[in-house]
Amino acid sequence: MTRSHDYRGAFGSDGTRTVVRRAVPDVPAEPGLVVEDHAGFCGAVVSVNVREVTLEDRHGRRRVFPLRPAAFLVEGVTATLVVPKAAPAAPRRSASGSVAVTNHRARTARAARIWVEGIHDAALVETVWGHDLRVEGVVVEPMHGMDDLAAAVADFAPGPQRRLGILVDHLVTGSKETRAAHAVAGPHVLVTGHPYVDVWEAVKPSVVGIRAWPKVPRGTDWKTGVCDALRWGEPADGARRVLGAVRDFRDLETPLIGAVEELIDFVTA
Repeated sequence: MTRSHDYRGAFGSDGTRTVVRRAVPDVPAEPGLVVEDHAGFCGAVVSVNVREVTLEDRHGRRRVFPLRPAAFLVEGVTATLVVPKAAPAAPRRSASGSVAVTNHRARTARAARIWVEGIHDAALVETVWGHDLRVEGVVVEPMHGMDDLAAAVADFAPGPQRRLGILVDHLVTGSKETRAAHAVAGPHVLVTGHPYVDVWEAVKPSVVGIRAWPKVPRGTDWKTGVCDALRWGEPADGARRVLGAVRDFRDLETPLIGAVEELIDFVTA
């Protein structure tokens, strides 16, 4: 018995044969993709642009082919090579490592404040955390010393909506800074700091081109002693060297980074 065939759709109304065209897929020409052109050259994608693709075969021979439709075989299937889509750009980071907020006006300043000991501390905080602080509306103010910290805190009158964070140098057991910090700490006042004698020392030595910070004899002004040992001139000259060398958080020692981050979290909570 002869089996009949179903020719429905194989011919048009005028008797001509209907040609069914298969869709040719677009394949991104990613580096390393192995393809073959219709003349038989087989190789891996080395580079590609909007006009052509370069293939390299297993013998290291390279050939350049135009990016024409349906011009290649990928795993035996006719395909059109296309330029791969660019990967999405990574989010831009601020100097502190946080995601930078673009097209953002500085927020109106909060009542909360962060105090630092001096102008060099304030300059370092501004360099690394300035973007974050403007987004959060936090003002950093230098105290110019801690001689009368308790009175200054009392005048500030901290409260639930008026928190105060204080960044202190040389916050180690038994230091005068630690004793002053304990005297003012409370539910609306947070004192954090780093173990270094001066905030300069919280900058990694390699950043300013030295192996280590010099040891300064007790009783000698630390900045003056450092500048004398390194032949940097006056402390003002040293400040320009140190502060000008810092670009982002990676230039700072971890204790200072942690202390500032903790203060920002506290005053913005």
